Amino acid sequence: MKAAAKAFLAVLLVSLILLPQTVAAQGRETIGWGRLFTNDFLGDNQDRWRTGAYVVSKVIGPHWVGERPTRMGEMLEFRFRSETIAPSNLSNPAPDDRRYAGVFSAGVHTHFDRNGLEMSLGGDLVVVGPVTGVGWFQTEVHKIFGAPVPDLSNELPNHIYPTLLAEAGQSFQITPSLKLRPFLEAQVGVETYARLGFDMLFGNVGQRDFFMRDVTTGHLYRATETEGKGFSGVLGADIAYVENSAYLPGYDGYELTDARMRVRAGMHWQGERNSIFYGVTWLSEEFEAQTESQIVGSVRLNFRF
Repeated sequence: MKAAAKAFLAVLLVSLILLPQTVAAQGRETIGWGRLFTNDFLGDNQDRWRTGAYVVSKVIGPHWVGERPTRMGEMLEFRFRSETIAPSNLSNPAPDDRRYAGVFSAGVHTHFDRNGLEMSLGGDLVVVGPVTGVGWFQTEVHKIFGAPVPDLSNELPNHIYPTLLAEAGQSFQITPSLKLRPFLEAQVGVETYARLGFDMLFGNVGQRDFFMRDVTTGHLYRATETEGKGFSGVLGADIAYVENSAYLPGYDGYELTDARMRVRAGMHWQGERNSIFYGVTWLSEEFEAQTESQIVGSVRLNFRF
């Protein structure tokens, strides 16, 4: 482990231990929990490339009133995430296809408002390799269901990537039930990129909720549920220029595509006590040898008994 990774890990661990105590001392609260499960089985029914991911976020800060606080660090998100990245043929991958990667990350992000801009800034420690246990887990699950098991002989090796992520967006409330939000995003670390895109929310559900952005799909997933019953639809798209990717290392001869694009759509349903989200995302090719794009599905279920 490099010195920078050790320093980043120490800061992150201290933050995870001390920040909740500081928040409690200042009378803040748990605003909500966000989570999203993504799998290509829920999209194009394949098992390849960006094949699966799961993210869980705990958000703490002042009582949520529909707006972000103006001070950086007052509202905090503790984010834990895993992802499975695989070649298109799990058991017999082509020589020029991408290598298998098991991914796990943990990080802290702050969300705030600065002169009308909705800002997010944070860092994650992204762990890649067999040490994550992702490859073992997928192997065991596939054995249970009689599906092809992954060939892990060419899995990316163990490594830790300190990663910084920032986003700036602005919400335009066109009507009480229609919101448009363009955004800019930049990341340095496990993948280094700059991204431009937009999201649209139409319907009564979620207009005053707090959302976070999923890394794989770009979908905004909810941490709060403040609106009444009904449905809302979402549309979004973005384009990114990727400078480098640890998942597609240059030393292996991978050539990144000129642009990486995502187009997404979904639906929120909220009842008296329960809520459901389902969305699909079209992901363009990430490297030149990738034979085609893919579609993944995402779901969030929230049942209260």
